[in-house]
Formats: sequence, C-alpha cells, structure tokens
Amino acid sequence: MAAQSFDVIVIGAGPGGYVAAIRASQLGLKVAIVEREHLGGICLNWGCIPTKAMLRSAEVFHLMHRAKDFGLAATGISFDLPAVVARSRGVAKQLSGGIGHLMKKNKVTVFMGAATLPAKGTVSVKTDKGTETLTAKSIVLATGARARELPGLEADGDLVWSYKHALVATRMPKKLLVIGSGAIGIEFASFFNTLGADTTVVEVMDRILPVEDAEISAFAKKAFVKQGMKILEKAAVKKLDRKPGQGVTAHIEQDGKITTQDFDTVISAVGIVGNVENLGLEALGVKIDRTHVVTDEYCRTGVEGLYAIGDIAGAPWLAHKASHEGVMVAELIAGKHPHPIKPNSIAGCTYCHPQVASVGLTEAKAKEAGYDIKVGRFPFIGNGKAIALGESEGLVKTVFDARTGELLGAHMIGAEVTELIQGYVIGRSLETTEEDLMNTVFPHPTLSEMMHEAVLDAYGRALHI
Repeated sequence: MAAQSFDVIVIGAGPGGYVAAIRASQLGLKVAIVEREHLGGICLNWGCIPTKAMLRSAEVFHLMHRAKDFGLAATGISFDLPAVVARSRGVAKQLSGGIGHLMKKNKVTVFMGAATLPAKGTVSVKTDKGTETLTAKSIVLATGARARELPGLEADGDLVWSYKHALVATRMPKKLLVIGSGAIGIEFASFFNTLGADTTVVEVMDRILPVEDAEISAFAKKAFVKQGMKILEKAAVKKLDRKPGQGVTAHIEQDGKITTQDFDTVISAVGIVGNVENLGLEALGVKIDRTHVVTDEYCRTGVEGLYAIGDIAGAPWLAHKASHEGVMVAELIAGKHPHPIKPNSIAGCTYCHPQVASVGLTEAKAKEAGYDIKVGRFPFIGNGKAIALGESEGLVKTVFDARTGELLGAHMIGAEVTELIQGYVIGRSLETTEEDLMNTVFPHPTLSEMMHEAVLDAYGRALHI
C-alpha cells in the first residue's frame, strides 16, 4: 500500500492520545491515531471509569445498610455481582463508543492495529487487513502502561487476579488478599471488603497509600481497620502456593518472620510498567529508564519530531496528567507556546471509602525541601453539611510556606474529597496565598467550608473548632 501522509500521528488512543489528536485537529492539523485494542485505552475500558462504576455500587450498598441512620427502613439487602459487573462494563462500553464519535467529529483518521516505528517520521501499522505505512513530521507516543507482575505472583485469572480480572469477577471472594496498597489495590480492597469479603492488604512500605501525607495514611488505615480490613505494613508476599479448586497459601514476611495464610483469591496490584516494547524506540535513539521514556518538560524525547505523553512518560501515572500533556504537545506542534506541566500541581485521587485526595507537597516533603511551614487541619465532624450527610469521618489538611503564604500542599480524606480537591488545585495554579483563600467566601452549608477552615487553622484563626 502507498504511504499515507499526516501532520501528526498519535500512537495510543487512551486519555492522553485521543485528547492530543482532538486538540491537534482543532488547530488545523491532519491527524491519524493508532490503537491496537480499545479506543479510550485502559482508563475508559479497564481503569478509571469501570472501577468507579463498581465502587459506586459498593457505596450504595453501604448506604443501604445504614438506612436506619437516616430514619429509613431497608430489609433483605443483597447484591448481584454479575449485574454489578455488567453495569460497569456497560458504562465503559458507552464511553469507549463516545471516543469513536469524537474521532469522527474531529476528522481524526483511526487505524486499529499494532504500531512500530521503522524510521524517524514513519509508523507501520499491522491491521487485520494488512500493513499500513503512515508518515508524519510529528509523532506522539501515548502507549500507556500495564500491570507489573512479580515472579511467582503472576495473575492467572483463576486464583490470582490482575485489575482486569477483578473488573470482570465471576465470583465473590470470601477471603481476599490484596498485594499493594496504592490507589488500585486500595480501591479493589475497599470494593470487595464493602461487599463482605474478609480482606487483607499487604504493603511493602511502612504505611498504606505511601505517596500520601503520613497523617492521611494513618487516618485511612484506622478507617479501613474499623471496616474490618486487616492491614499488614512493612510486609511482603514471598511466595504463593496455588491449589486449583481450593485456594492459595501466601507466604508473608513481616518483621523478619515468614507466616502462611490461606486465601481463596489474590489481587496483585504492585505497580505498572510502561508499554515501550516492540515499537522500535531504541533503534531511533529514544532513552528509556525503567520502562519509561525519558522526556523534557515539554514531553520531547530528544529525537526530532517524537514526543511521549502519559504513563509511558513516567509519574504521576494519572489520566488527567496524560490528557493535559496531550493538549500541551498538540499546541507545541502547532507552533503555539503552551506552559509545561507542573507535576506538583496535579491532584491525585483514590476512590476508596473514605475517599482520599491530595495535591502538592506533603508535610514531610515540605520540611525536607527546607520550608518553614504552617499546617492547618479541620475535621469533618466540625462541618454541618458532613454531619447532615452522615459523613462525619474525615480530615482536611493544608501546608503553607510560612514566609510567603504559598499553598504548598493540601491533603484530604472523607466523603467527596475527590471533587473538593480541585479548589486547592486552582489555588496552586493561580499561585494563591493564604490571604486570598481566607478572603474567599465559601457557600454554606457545604463540605467546601472545611477547605476554608483548614486554611484559617494554619494561621490560628479557625472558627468552628
């Protein structure tokens, strides 16, 4: 087939790739996008969206059991796991189909197949109809990442699950082991624990949710233990003895001792690795560090005309970071002058119960960086809306530079904090000081009032505690 020429070729149609393609097309460029599996990538099909659909089911189930707290009556409460899974898959399918519509609307040419880069400016796509050769002055790598697998802990879909297996669970675990307490591990632990699984979480670091502020991690651990979870920190699963049809015996090392525990299901959530293989990157001179492409602040790889965005380009591994990088790169290619991404102003969200959200430096990181800091806290129990909602478990924490009043970081745990955190994100983006936040009028009664109080508390001015 004759080579087809484009201004921009995007490899990968996840939240970074498809957004980059849309923005490039909006700017008048001729764009092609290559996807080997699903439009929408992992996020829409196997990550962000379907997990939130399942967690919503667990949240409603939890609330139904609390009906009496709200003056209501609910009897015979149960769940239908296949129906929960079916709803989740339906939500993912709906959104994935929507990406196809957006590609057509924005006149982006879609190629479904596996891409390689045989030469600079050239992409070869192996489709079910043959091989297509595409050329472009600018190529954007957005191939994402996949679950990391440790030797002996590999997922088999039967006794040991990856996140994909957990999203299409065909049975309800009775005794569940979750290896890893990052966002993925904790979200699945929260989901299955809420539905009644006897859940144990093993974390190799000294605390769960290790990237979060230590105070928030401790609050989360206390909440999870109260819900019936077992949390093992500074512990490692050394071996799994699999017994088909029976279960798994896990050999767990903690404090220098190895003990064994039996489980019927294991979920492995020990991180991710970038999809850098079989693309031809090394031959082009692309630098790869621990499965991630090395880039500058504008996502340039050092190879002329070749960019890398999203999970393949390293931390933070977040869909919204990928999308913003996609917009930035498209504008750069089109000759605009976009601002580079500031990783410390990107929020991280974990949709467990209670939810966790944060942006910027933790208290410990701020101290390590040499800042003289002021720290504010406000508990959910002091907020009228939280009490009215029956969601009085939580905390909002702020960290300020004592010298300049800069908001260095914000850390939250509790109901709907994944929605609230954006207020602090905007504050950091606008280089807001404590005075600006103090003089902002927050509506009443809202959960957001706690954000105001946490700022006031950092300066000894809290009103409701």
